[in-house]
Amino acid sequence: MTNLVRPKHLRLGVNIDHVATIRNARGGLHPCPLRAAEIAAAAGADGITIHLREDRRHITDTDLDMLSAGIALPINLEMAATDEMLAIALKYRPHAACIVPERRAERTTEGGLDAAGQHNTLQPIVARLADAGIRVSLFIAPEERQLEAAARLGAPVVELHTGPYAHAVTPEDVAAELARLTRAAQAGAALGLEMHAGHGLTYDNVTPVAALAQLAELNIGHFLIGEAVFVGLDAAIRRMRGLMDEARATVQR
Repeated sequence: MTNLVRPKHLRLGVNIDHVATIRNARGGLHPCPLRAAEIAAAAGADGITIHLREDRRHITDTDLDMLSAGIALPINLEMAATDEMLAIALKYRPHAACIVPERRAERTTEGGLDAAGQHNTLQPIVARLADAGIRVSLFIAPEERQLEAAARLGAPVVELHTGPYAHAVTPEDVAAELARLTRAAQAGAALGLEMHAGHGLTYDNVTPVAALAQLAELNIGHFLIGEAVFVGLDAAIRRMRGLMDEARATVQR
């Protein structure tokens, strides 16, 4: 068993997809995802996450080109496990590629990737990304079966899907989902995986997740872009950064 990894600094990846969603609602160039990435960097983000969907509903190829050339922060490219997306990732060689499930009809990513059931599809994609020097992660449900499958596939990173936790209503359900995330974070770290988490995280629910000592990174987007409407993107990110830092400091004490 590998020693449990307990990262000190909890990285924040800011997903800027929905800056592009707002732009695309009317067309034109405003608001600009590159400007959002620059603001995020100044506000304390450690990376920029973007999801280049097959239907290009928000982030576009032009955005990927612009961001790759224009920002110093590492880019985490969320992508479907398709030949088209693999070719794009190999062309741009982002710092990281997170393989996610993708269905055209969904509004956002729903559910985790079935790493256990799609081994034969995922294995060559994971291998080619890794051979290109791209850090591969898999967006999965917090389940032991999926963690073990990710390890077998050779993916060094997994991102735990926090949606069920974020959308739980009763205190009992919230506690149950947090316990699930806790067990998965511990089990994944024991397998030698770098543990990330994301989906649906807000100011109100991020602290217990950020306090999970095995986590190295949280990816947060929709809430921050929505909050930016009221307080500005810089202030929205700084507050999230502060809550994450406070939670991690508590763990270290």
